[in-house]
Amino acid sequence: MEWMAWTWPTALFFAAIAAALAAMAVLHVKYPSSPRTGVLGIETMRGDRFFISLLGSAFINLAWIGLLDAPQYWALVVCAVFAFCVFRWV
Repeated sequence: MEWMAWTWPTALFFAAIAAALAAMAVLHVKYPSSPRTGVLGIETMRGDRFFISLLGSAFINLAWIGLLDAPQYWALVVCAVFAFCVFRWV
């Protein structure tokens, strides 16, 4: 990992994203999803909702760092609630 100067938390983060993508692929093969129209008014599949939750979580974390002095762990809680809401209603 020294060739990219990664830290262990950064490597764990990307490993978790890779594991989540692999889990989504297995879920799609085992339980194919069907399009669903939610509050956005567009058809989304499970992978679309996963991408929306990842993108939104990135913005939540950036706003958390820029606007608050609270510990970053609380942003994880906000991101988990956001992801739940996206998978439930989008």
